[in-house]
Amino acid sequence: MRAERDALQAIADRHTAAASVLAERRRQLAAHLAQPPDGLETDAAALQAALDALLLERQAANQEATRLRLAIAQDDARRHGAQAMLAQIEAQAVIERRWASLNELIGSADGKKFRNYAQQFTLEVLLGYANAHLQHLARRYQLERIDNPNNPSLGLMVRDQDMGGELRSVHSLSGGESFLVSLALALGLASLSSNRVRVESLFIDEGFGSLDTETLRVAMDALDGLQAMGRKVGVISHVQEMTERIATRILVQPGSGGKSVVTVR
Repeated sequence: MRAERDALQAIADRHTAAASVLAERRRQLAAHLAQPPDGLETDAAALQAALDALLLERQAANQEATRLRLAIAQDDARRHGAQAMLAQIEAQAVIERRWASLNELIGSADGKKFRNYAQQFTLEVLLGYANAHLQHLARRYQLERIDNPNNPSLGLMVRDQDMGGELRSVHSLSGGESFLVSLALALGLASLSSNRVRVESLFIDEGFGSLDTETLRVAMDALDGLQAMGRKVGVISHVQEMTERIATRILVQPGSGGKSVVTVR
């Protein structure tokens, strides 16, 4: 019984101490609830200020993002425009290269390049006609323009078919051969002109005196062929042998007092 009383007394003492502690804790709780901790209002104001600052930063970031999206869209538009412009530049470059090539070939302020180009082209066509006539006048020879890409020339060379196609200077021809080549060029010029303007008449002044009998015959055969084609051929010469081949002749005989007498036979 004594032990039980001692145990009960200990329990009572602990209960009294616990009740005292509980009462103290309740007073502290009441005091705490009655007065909030120091700095709470300050922390709330700081948080609100920080929140406002973040909202401003977010708004600024949204505005910057909008600006960047607009810049990207404008850049894309400029890229598409640049691609179209590059295509136009490439097309224009092709045109420019073509005109540059033409300028390199025939462009000059005084027209000299174009004149030379046109003369070279015309000379090539003329030589085609002249060589066709040379087939009948002097089959041995063919005329060619001197080919010099670095310095285009209008000079002529003659190709000797009897010498394996050797190129020779026109100055190496004899008098009769030079006459036949000149006659072929004259006939070629008449043929060239006849593309637009019909050349009905051809007059040859002298040169027949330098021909031998066979060459003279060949030249006269060629002139007879032209006459048979309907062209009027006039020959100015003093070679007696030609009178047998010319049906109609105009004779000019010197008279007295510096006068001449013209007769038609």
